[in-house]
Amino acid sequence: MAAYRLLQQRHAPATYALARLLLPGGTEVEDVVERTFARVHHVIARGDGPEQAFRAYLLTVLRRTVGDLSGTASGSGTASGPRATGRPLPEAVERTDEETGETGEADEGADGKTGEADEGEGEIDERADGELDPFGPRAFLVDPSLEGLERSPVARAFLSLPERWQLVLWHAEVERLRGEDVGLLLGLTVNGAAALAHRAREGMRQACLRIHLAETSAPECRPVLTRLGPYTRGGLAREQARVIDRHLEGCSGCRAVLAELTGIGHGVRSVIGPLVAGPAFPAYLTALARMGVTAGGGLAARWRRAPRSVRRAVVAGVTAAAVAVASALVLVAAEEPVNRPSTASEPIVVAPVPDSSASGESPEESSRESGESSAGPGTSGPPVPSLSGRPTGPGREPGDTGAAPGSGAGTNPGGEDGETGPGSGTGGTGLEGESGGTGSGGGGGAGASEGGDPAGTGQGGRTGSPLAPRLVARIDALGALVRSEAGIVVVRLRNAGRGQSEEVVADVGLPRGVTLPSGSRRGNAVGGVTPVGTVDGWSCRALTRGARCVRGPLPAGRATAVFLRVLVSGDATYGASPSVTVSTAGTRVAARSRGGVRATGAPARFATDGRVAVSAIGNTLVSCAPSEPACEAARSRRGGRRDNNSWEMRPLDRDGDPSTGSSSAARLVLPAASKVVWAGLYWSASAPPSGRVKLKVPGEERYRQVRATQVVERELPAGRGYQAFADVTRLLGAVRGTYWVADASVRSGVARHAGWSLVVIVADPRRPYSQAVVVDTATVLDGGRRSARIPLGGLTPSGAPARMALVTWEGDAGVTGDRVRLGGRTLRPAGGERDPRNPFDGSAAGARGTGTTFGTDVDRFRSPLGRDPVLELSTRQDVLLFGVVAVSVRTTP
Repeated sequence: MAAYRLLQQRHAPATYALARLLLPGGTEVEDVVERTFARVHHVIARGDGPEQAFRAYLLTVLRRTVGDLSGTASGSGTASGPRATGRPLPEAVERTDEETGETGEADEGADGKTGEADEGEGEIDERADGELDPFGPRAFLVDPSLEGLERSPVARAFLSLPERWQLVLWHAEVERLRGEDVGLLLGLTVNGAAALAHRAREGMRQACLRIHLAETSAPECRPVLTRLGPYTRGGLAREQARVIDRHLEGCSGCRAVLAELTGIGHGVRSVIGPLVAGPAFPAYLTALARMGVTAGGGLAARWRRAPRSVRRAVVAGVTAAAVAVASALVLVAAEEPVNRPSTASEPIVVAPVPDSSASGESPEESSRESGESSAGPGTSGPPVPSLSGRPTGPGREPGDTGAAPGSGAGTNPGGEDGETGPGSGTGGTGLEGESGGTGSGGGGGAGASEGGDPAGTGQGGRTGSPLAPRLVARIDALGALVRSEAGIVVVRLRNAGRGQSEEVVADVGLPRGVTLPSGSRRGNAVGGVTPVGTVDGWSCRALTRGARCVRGPLPAGRATAVFLRVLVSGDATYGASPSVTVSTAGTRVAARSRGGVRATGAPARFATDGRVAVSAIGNTLVSCAPSEPACEAARSRRGGRRDNNSWEMRPLDRDGDPSTGSSSAARLVLPAASKVVWAGLYWSASAPPSGRVKLKVPGEERYRQVRATQVVERELPAGRGYQAFADVTRLLGAVRGTYWVADASVRSGVARHAGWSLVVIVADPRRPYSQAVVVDTATVLDGGRRSARIPLGGLTPSGAPARMALVTWEGDAGVTGDRVRLGGRTLRPAGGERDPRNPFDGSAAGARGTGTTFGTDVDRFRSPLGRDPVLELSTRQDVLLFGVVAVSVRTTP
C-alpha cells in the first residue's frame, strides 16, 4: 500500500489534467480520479492489469470511469462513447537481414519478450468474475471520432511490441519526459534508458514494415519494402540504394511508408496519444506543459523524499505486493514535457570518410598532424562511400548495436524527426560483455593511455574484434574565442574503424570565463542546449563547466560534428582552450583545442560541416548624382573619380518603388540543387544606425522589414559609422535569384558610404564534403592601425583551395596599397579589377545596375588555407571597415 501511494502521488497530476478536460465543470474531478486509482489498485491487487505500461492503462481507466459516471460509457462526453477494441494483427512476417539474406525471429525485448503477437491478442480481457479489463495489453479504447485510427499500421505495430517497449515509447515520445526521469522510473541509468528507447524505436520500425509487407500485393514493391529498414539507416550498397531511389520517385505508396519509418516518433505521438487519451490529447499535452517542473523538483526530488523503506521495497521487491507495484513503477511518468532542440534550417549530409590517399597521407597521419585524438584498434581502411553519404561496409547493419543485454551501454534514441534523446555517463561494457580499455590523447597528437593502451598511442578500446570502431576526435574554437564576444566551439568525430560504435557521449570542458548562453542551465537534459550548425542527431545539456552532448551509434566510416555557442567574458583567461572527452562502450578518447581565448580576432557567427559552400553578394546604397559631370563614367568604373570621397554621396534608389528612399539589388547565382542552410544580412553606413532595413527576396513582390540583432558602431574619418547584422535564413525560399535591400539608415555627404551584403551557406548533394564558417567583426583600418589579423581557427588543413568571401566597407578604387594575405601569400580577388594591390576597389559580387559600388566591397578569393590559417588585411593609405569573412574548404571528415 505504501508503494501504491507513492505511485498514485506521481501520477495524480497527469490524471487530474486529463480529468479536468473530460469534465469541464470540474465538480466531479476529484471523485473520478479517486475512483480511477481505486479501480486500478483493485485490478493490480488481484494479479491482473498492466505489468509495466501503467500510465496508458491509468488514462484509459479514467476515460471509462468518466463514461460510466455520465452514463455514456464514454470518456469524451459523446453519446456513443469510445469502445474497447483490439484487432488481431496479421501474422508476423519474419525479419530479413538484407545484407546476409538470412531470416531471423523478431527482436527480443529488454524484458525477454519478443515483438511477436500473442495468439488471440486484440480481444478484450474478461475475468472470471465477469469484470472487463478496460485496457488489455492488446486493445485501445477508441473514441467514435477517432474510429479507424486503431487500424493504422502504427497502432497495430505499437500493440505488437513488448510492454516494456510500449512504456518507453509512451514516455519518451508521447509525453516527452525528461531523460533523467525516464531512467529513474525504468530502473536504469540515463544511458540505459536511452538505449532502450532506441531499441524500441527500431522495433517499432520493424513491426511497421512487417505489417506493410503482409498487406502489400504489388510484387514490385515487396523488394523495396524489404530493404527500407537498412535504407533509412544508410546501410545499403550504392547500387541497391540507387534502385530504391528510382522506385521511390515513382511510387507514392512506398514513399509514404518511408516517411512513416523515418518519422516514427511523430507517428507514435500523433496516433498512440489520441488512442490512449482520446480527442483531448492535444489539450492534455498542453496541460502537462503548463505544469512545468514542480516546486518539489519533479519526480527525482519526490523519489528522494519518499521513505527509505518504500524505496527499498519498490526497487528490491522484498514482498510480493511490492514486486507487483515495482513492475508498474517502471512506467511512471513525470509531468514536464521536453522541448526538443531545433535543427538547422536545411538537413546537412554528413559524408563517409573518403579515401585519404588523395591527400597523400593516412587517416592516422592526418589525425596526428591536425591535433586529433583517436581511440580504437586500427583497421585496414574505411568502407566504400556511397551516394547520399550512405556508408557501406562489412558487418552488422548500422542500426544494430550488438550491445550485450544488461551491459549498461547503449545507443541514443536519436535521429527521429530531428529529435534526440538524453544521455550521460562514459565508458561501459564492450560487446558480448567484454571489458574494454580506454585511450586518451591530447591536442597536437599527444596521447595518454588509460587502461587498455599501455603503449600510450592514443588507441584503445575493444580488441580482438575485426569489426571494432576506432574514434578520432578533435575540438576547435571556430574563428577565434574573443574576449567579451560570443563564439562557437566545434567537436568533430569520425569512426575510422570497421565497426559501428555504441552510443557516443562527448563531455566538453570550457575554460573559466567561457560559458554557455544564459538560460541554457534552466533547460532539461535534452533541450537544455540547442546546438548550432550541424545537429546530426546530437542532444546537449549544460554542465557546470561545459556541456554533455550525446548521439546514437556512429557507423564505420561516418563523420559527425556538434557546434556549441559560447560566451567569452571580458576577463576570461588568455590562451585557455576548451577540451573534450568522447566515450563509447569500451573506449574513450580526449582532445584539446589548439586555439584558446584571444584579445582580438573575429568570432564565428555560424558554422557547419557537410556538402556545403559559402557565397556572398551585395551592392551600394549611395552614389553620385546622375546630373553631375563624369558621374555616369564613375558609375561604369571609368575615369579617375571612382571613390566616394570624390563625390557628395546621395542615396541610390533603383527599385522604382515610391515608398523607398534608397534601394539596390544583387543577384545570387547558384546551381539549381542548392538549398539555404544559413543566411546573414549585413548592412553598413557612415550614419547614425536605425537597426532596421527592408529586404525583398526572389519570388516575392513586397519588402519585409528586417530588424538587426546586432549593431556595432565605429569612429570613421567621415564620422560615426555602423555595421548591422540580422539572421534572415527563414526569410529565404528559393535561394537563387535577385535580392533587393532598401531604406537602411543613410546620410548624404562627401566620403559617405552605405551598402549591404547577403552572406549564405548553401547545401548541394553534388558538392564535395566541406567545412564552412562565417566570422564577423567591425575592425577599422586607418592611419592609427594599418593591419589586422583574423584567425580562421577550427578549419581542417587541406590541399584543396578554400572559397572565401570578404565584406569590407569604405574602400576606395583610386587608393592603392591594400593587401589580403593568407599564409604569407598575397591573394588576388576574383572580381572588380582583379588587382592584388587594390582588392577593395568599390566592387561587389552580384551587384546589379552599377559597376562601381562606392564604399562597398564584396570580394571573392580562392586559396589553400595551410596550417593555422590567419587572414591578414592591410592598407597603406586607405580607410577600411572590415566586416565579414566566409570560408568553405573541401576536407576529409
